[in-house]
Amino acid sequence: MRLRTMLIWLAVVPTVAMGAQVAVTAERLLTQADHLRGDLAASKRIGEPLFRLMVELQAERKLTAARWAGAPARDGDLRDRRAATDKAVAEFRRLSADSDATPEPGQAAEHVQEVKTRLEQLGAFRSRADARSGVAAQTMAYYDGVIDGITGLYQGAFSHAEDAGLLQESRPVIAMLSASEMLARQDTILTLAGPSRELTPTAFGEFLNDAGAHQHLYDTWVVPYLPPAAKQTYEGITASDAWKTKLRVETAVIAQHKITDSGMKLPAEVNDWSTAYPVFSAQLSELGNQRSRDLLAHADEKAAELEGDVYWLVGGSAGALLLVVAVVVVTTRSVLRRLRRLHERTVAIAEETLPDVVARLHRGQPVDDGALPAVRGDQDEVGQISDAFARVVAVSVDGHRQLAAERHGFGMFASGIASRTGNLVSRQLSLTEDIQDTFGHDEALLAELMRSDQLTVGMRRQIENLLILSGGEVPDPHTEPMRVADLLREAAAEVEDFRRIERHALDEASVEPSVISQISHLLAELLDNATRFSPPRSKVVIRAELVADGLSVEIEDRGPRVGESGYEEMNRRLHSAPPYAELAENAHRLGLFVVGHLAEQLGATVTLRRSVYGGPRRSSYCRASCWRGRPPRPRP
Repeated sequence: MRLRTMLIWLAVVPTVAMGAQVAVTAERLLTQADHLRGDLAASKRIGEPLFRLMVELQAERKLTAARWAGAPARDGDLRDRRAATDKAVAEFRRLSADSDATPEPGQAAEHVQEVKTRLEQLGAFRSRADARSGVAAQTMAYYDGVIDGITGLYQGAFSHAEDAGLLQESRPVIAMLSASEMLARQDTILTLAGPSRELTPTAFGEFLNDAGAHQHLYDTWVVPYLPPAAKQTYEGITASDAWKTKLRVETAVIAQHKITDSGMKLPAEVNDWSTAYPVFSAQLSELGNQRSRDLLAHADEKAAELEGDVYWLVGGSAGALLLVVAVVVVTTRSVLRRLRRLHERTVAIAEETLPDVVARLHRGQPVDDGALPAVRGDQDEVGQISDAFARVVAVSVDGHRQLAAERHGFGMFASGIASRTGNLVSRQLSLTEDIQDTFGHDEALLAELMRSDQLTVGMRRQIENLLILSGGEVPDPHTEPMRVADLLREAAAEVEDFRRIERHALDEASVEPSVISQISHLLAELLDNATRFSPPRSKVVIRAELVADGLSVEIEDRGPRVGESGYEEMNRRLHSAPPYAELAENAHRLGLFVVGHLAEQLGATVTLRRSVYGGPRRSSYCRASCWRGRPPRPRP
């Protein structure tokens, strides 16, 4: 990825991210406001009818308990109460039918279905109560279950609210509703005791549990969360005579009950409950209704506040985005402009200045340090990058200068060693020739001396290879031109297996004396390679002929097949001077590098290609400056 593209992305991504964040935040706030609006709509639509249904069910439960217990209760009162309950049920069913098209939020739909399912059994339980079929506890448990479902509906209305304040404010409202049901159940249980004031152990235990649950709900979930005004109202209720009567009755039931054969006998104080209960229950109900109204009002205010926040967020964010875009565009253009200038300077140094400096160092020429970038000490980031590049160039130039000096020194060292060793080898060859002249009559000794001479010639060629690769020159003792045929013979004589070499050359052409040793060495390396990598009994053919503007020499053998990639790699080594690192990695195949060096010095071209036998064919082409002579005569 281009730096320009990266900078553009650097500008675009934060802008898009900021816009996306604003959109997500606005959507979340709008969704939260919609949820609150939905809660408000659901509460206003079903809140009051549900509360009326719960009150009617509690009243019907109490009359049903009184009739079951044998207390004086007129049938007309029960019918009127059941009619009121049926009316509330019908209103609830109508609202629930409307909610099927508009699903209630949260888990309210589950509670609605649960209440509808329980209400379908209302007629059956009424019939049981009228016939006193079964036990009273089952009928009371049915009413309790329906009312619990209604309480669950209220609890689910704000259970999913995303606003923590509203969620915390809704908890005491739901707790107060549950507490009022606990009080109603206490009233129902005492009514179920009837004139005999006797309860079953189960009913007695439920009364105690309901009393404890009511007190626990207020102490834990209501009073700590009430605002000061509501808390003051609650303290007034608890200080009233009716509340004191409630506490006194509960204490008397707990402390003064008697266990009989038929159950639990309650004290006479329970008769005071029916007088006090309507007073404090109405006061607590009004307190709960007030908290419900306050909760709905706060939810409405919160929804409006969220919608206002969305408008401010969108407007402010749009202005901020425009400002950010302007700043980013200006900054990006400035950075790109400076980076473009830095790029142009860097490219000029990398493509022109530095290669010229390195080439001059390799040639041993002096370098003008003024042409190199200098460290300016700028404090900004682009200037620091420019200074860092200048330091890199300085280190690179110093490294190349040191490398050139070391390479030149190593070349001089290797050239000196090769020259001294070459002198020793030449003396060895002279000594071998003297021994051949002296003991030439001994054929066995002469054969061994000739073999020793061949090995010594090979050693001399290897030493000359070292001299060539180290940058030195091969000494050339020739002072007169040499015919091409003699040159081929001289080159073949330096190969250990020279008897397998078959020569074809013209006698008319000759070679300049200054390049005889170089051409001979080049051909000897190619012939040695051909004899080493071909079958021992096969022939190696070398041909030389004149072409338009030079001399062409071809060497053909029957060596192993080589793939196209192999030929490409070998020709690359023939056509380029390798560094010392590559020479070290291919120390066992230095012949190709030597041939490449000699070809470069001679201005010749050496190419390897496939022969008709499948093995390699070595072609060498030398321009007319390497040879002299008259053109060949035309054959008849």
